[in-house]
Amino acid sequence: MPYINVQITKGASRDQKAQIVKEFTETLVNVLGKKPEHTHIVIQEIEDENWGYAGILTDDYRKQQQ
Repeated sequence: MPYINVQITKGASRDQKAQIVKEFTETLVNVLGKKPEHTHIVIQEIEDENWGYAGILTDDYRKQQQ
């Protein structure tokens, strides 16, 4: 039973999340021969202030990039 936990910062649309689930499932079927009905994928959305990148919080990093 494959289990994939995807952690991303908030902001992905429902359609984008559906595409992630579809394509990750297809990859496990094609590469490892796993059954789609046995594949579990969890998408966790993390607030920018709870994610660090390049030594700073992501929300601060994004502010610097604007």
